[in-house]
Amino acid sequence: MKSAYLKPDPWCLIEEDFSADRVMSSESLFSLGNGAMGQRANFEEYYSGPTFQGSYIAGVYYPDKTKVGWWKNGYPEYFAKVINAPNWIGIDLKVNGEVVDLNKVNVIAFRRVLNMKSGVYERSFEVVLADGLQLKIQAKRFLMLDPDQMGAIRYEVTPLSDQAQVDISPYIDAAIKNKDSNWDDPFWETLEVVTDQNRAFITSKTLKTGFDICTYMQARLWLNGQEQDLNGMAQSGPEKLALSHKCVVAKGQTLRLEKLGGYTVGLYQDADALIPKAQELIDFGLAMGFDGLLNRQKESWAKIWERADITIEGDVLAQQAIRFNIFQLNQTYSGKDPRLNIGPKGFTGEKYGGSTYWDTEAYCLPFYMATKHQEVGRNLLTYRYKHLDRAIENAAKLGFSGGAALYPMVTMNGEECHNEWEITFEEIHRNGAIAYAIFNYERYTADESYMGEMGLEVLIGIARFWAQRATFSSAKNQYVILGVTGPNEYENNINNNFYTNFMARWCLNYTHDMVKRTALQSPGDHGRILEKTHLGSDELSHWIDVANNMYLPYDQTLGVYLQQDGFLDKELTPVAQLPQSQRPINQHWSWDRILRSVYIKQADVLQGFYFFEDQFTPEELAKHFDFYEPFTVHESSLSPCVHSIQAARLGRMDQAYDFYLRTARLDLDDYNKEVHEGCHITSMAGTWMSIVEGFGGMRIKEGLLHFSPKIPDQWTSYRFKINFRGSVLAVHVGQDATTVSLAEGPGCSVVVDQVTVQLTA
Repeated sequence: MKSAYLKPDPWCLIEEDFSADRVMSSESLFSLGNGAMGQRANFEEYYSGPTFQGSYIAGVYYPDKTKVGWWKNGYPEYFAKVINAPNWIGIDLKVNGEVVDLNKVNVIAFRRVLNMKSGVYERSFEVVLADGLQLKIQAKRFLMLDPDQMGAIRYEVTPLSDQAQVDISPYIDAAIKNKDSNWDDPFWETLEVVTDQNRAFITSKTLKTGFDICTYMQARLWLNGQEQDLNGMAQSGPEKLALSHKCVVAKGQTLRLEKLGGYTVGLYQDADALIPKAQELIDFGLAMGFDGLLNRQKESWAKIWERADITIEGDVLAQQAIRFNIFQLNQTYSGKDPRLNIGPKGFTGEKYGGSTYWDTEAYCLPFYMATKHQEVGRNLLTYRYKHLDRAIENAAKLGFSGGAALYPMVTMNGEECHNEWEITFEEIHRNGAIAYAIFNYERYTADESYMGEMGLEVLIGIARFWAQRATFSSAKNQYVILGVTGPNEYENNINNNFYTNFMARWCLNYTHDMVKRTALQSPGDHGRILEKTHLGSDELSHWIDVANNMYLPYDQTLGVYLQQDGFLDKELTPVAQLPQSQRPINQHWSWDRILRSVYIKQADVLQGFYFFEDQFTPEELAKHFDFYEPFTVHESSLSPCVHSIQAARLGRMDQAYDFYLRTARLDLDDYNKEVHEGCHITSMAGTWMSIVEGFGGMRIKEGLLHFSPKIPDQWTSYRFKINFRGSVLAVHVGQDATTVSLAEGPGCSVVVDQVTVQLTA
C-alpha cells in the first residue's frame, strides 16, 4: 500500500500540494525531537484550520485526575500525561494588513520536506493574498541534538509580484492546554515574564508536580542581507511575549528572520538558574550562527546514522520506511538520562499520555542495545529498578503482600496511572516483560553486574507477585491464573491466558536460578538482598512448586496451546471472511461483540513463541502460526512485527515481507487511520527487529551472535550494523551471498548459517 501523498524517497519525507484535510496527519509525520524535547510539525505562522498544536518536554508531566463513571477499589487516582509545553516556534505574520493563514489564502504552491539524514524540517509555499499580492515563504527548523535544550528557525518572506508592507512578530506563548485534558484544567502556572532586548523568557511551573521550566527565544532580522532592528517588546497578554518589526519589502527582496528557542528545565538546573542557562544557550547559538548550528546538527545525526542505519537496495518504499522508524526512535530517546523512558507516541502526540508501557522492555530494548552503547540499555532497566518501591505499593493496593511487585501498565514515576479496569487490574503480563528484559539485557551484553546491583531485587518482587497471583485448582491439580487480559486486548477477564501463564512459569524458574547464581558469584550482593527482601528457602521451594505445576491450556486434537480456556468455544471464522466494510472492527463493532469474537488484536500465543523460541520446534511454531494468524486482525501496532519475524523464520518470505511493510509503513501510509493523533513510536522498534531478527535471522546462542539471513525477492540487498559487546559488526545480505565483517572494536566469533567465523580487524 503506497501513501496517497508522501513521495517515495530514501532519506526524506516529501509532501507537495497543500490540503487542509491532511494538516494534522503531517503534523505527526514531520515532527521533530531530540530526546529532551519535541514538537509536532505545526506551522510557525497562524493557522485557523484544524490543527493539533503540540510541544513536549521529556520527563515533565501532570497528574490529570482520573475521569471514570464509578470508582473501583485499587483504581489509580490520576492519569499521568506529558504536558503540552509553551510554544516557542510561533511567528505572527501580516502582509499588507492581511494575516497570512494557509486556511484562508489562495495557495498556489506548497512543499515540505523532513530530511531524516540531518534532522531538518523545511517548508516552502507560495500564496496569493486578497489584494492580489503573490508571496513566497520559506521556513527551516531543527532541534539540536547537542545542546538538546535549543532549537533554531530560519523564516524567509519574499514578495514576488509587488512590494509589500510586512509586519512580523516572533513570539513565545505559555497560554496552552493539553488536547486530552480530562477536566480542561490548566496544567501550568506562569511565574515570570522577562524581556532583554531581542530576547524573551517565560518561566512556568507545572501544577501539582512542580516542574520548573523556562521557555525562551532570541530573534534577529535581515532585509536583503542588512540586519534590522526588532522594535522592542510587544506583550500581547500576560502569557505571551512577541518581538515586532514593520517594514516595506520590495518585490524580489527577502526578509529573513532567524530565531533561537527552546526550554531550560528544572530536571537539570535549579529554578533560579533557568534564565541564566537560557542566556548561555542563546550566547552559544549566536556565536555558532544558524549555519554553524545546522552543520553541528548534521554532524550529530551523521554519528547516529553511522551506527543505526539500515540500507535497502531495490525498494525505495521499504528504505524510506525503515529510516523513518529509526529516525523517530532516535528523536524520542537518547538514553542519556535513566529518569526518562519511551512513550508510545514519543513527542508526536498526547495519546496514551506519553507514559511508559511494557512496549519499552518487549520491543524497544533490543534496538537501543544494538545501535547504541550498552549503557543505554542499562539505563532503561535502571528506570524500572528506581520504581521498584512503587511497584510494591501498586501490588499492595490490589491486595498482594510480602514485597510482591506489580509494575504499572502505564506510568511516569512508578505509580499506576491507567484507569481502564481490564488493563489496570488484568493485563499483568507486563510484569513478565520487565523480567524478560533483564534476561535479554544480560544475554546480549554479558553484563552480569546488573543482576546483583539491581536486577535480582526486581525479579524477586515479580516472582512474589506471580506466586500469589496463581491459584491452586483442585479440579485440575495444577496452578491456574484467573481473570486476566493477555497481550490480545480483545479478550478481557479470561482464565489461563497461555502467554501470561507461560511467562509466570518462566519468571519463577528464572528468578530461582538467579538467586542461586548470585549466591555463588556475588555472595555479598546475595546476602544484602536476602536481608533486605527476607527471602527464605521455603519461599523459593514454593516458587518451583508453582512453576512445575503451572497449567497451560492445550488441545490434544489440534495439537496447539490454546490462547485461554474456552477459546475453542468461539465461532472460528477467519479474518479473511470478514467484510472489508467492517474493518477495523474496533471502529465498527461494539466492545461486547469484539470480546465474544475469535479475533485477535495482536500476537498473544505467538508472542510467547517469539520470546521463547528455543523452547519450541519450528514445526510447533508453524502449527501455531497457521492456527492463530488467520484469526488475527493486527489492530495493534505491535502485532505485524512479531508475525514478520516468525514468517521469516518459517521461510515464508512473501508473508514476512507483507508484514514488514505493514509495520514499517504503519504511520506513513496510515493503515489504522489515526496518524493525526501521533506516530506509533514503540512499534517502530519492532520494525527494526523485523529486518535484523526476521530477515537477518539474528539470535544470541551460548554467548555468540548467530545469523541465518534471508532476503525478500523485492530487495537487491540490505545492510545493517550491530554493536555486540563492544564489537560493531557490519552485515550485508544479497540475493546470492551474505558478508559479516568487523567494522570496529575487538575481534569476535559469529555464526552464519551454522558456520562459525572468526572476525578480526
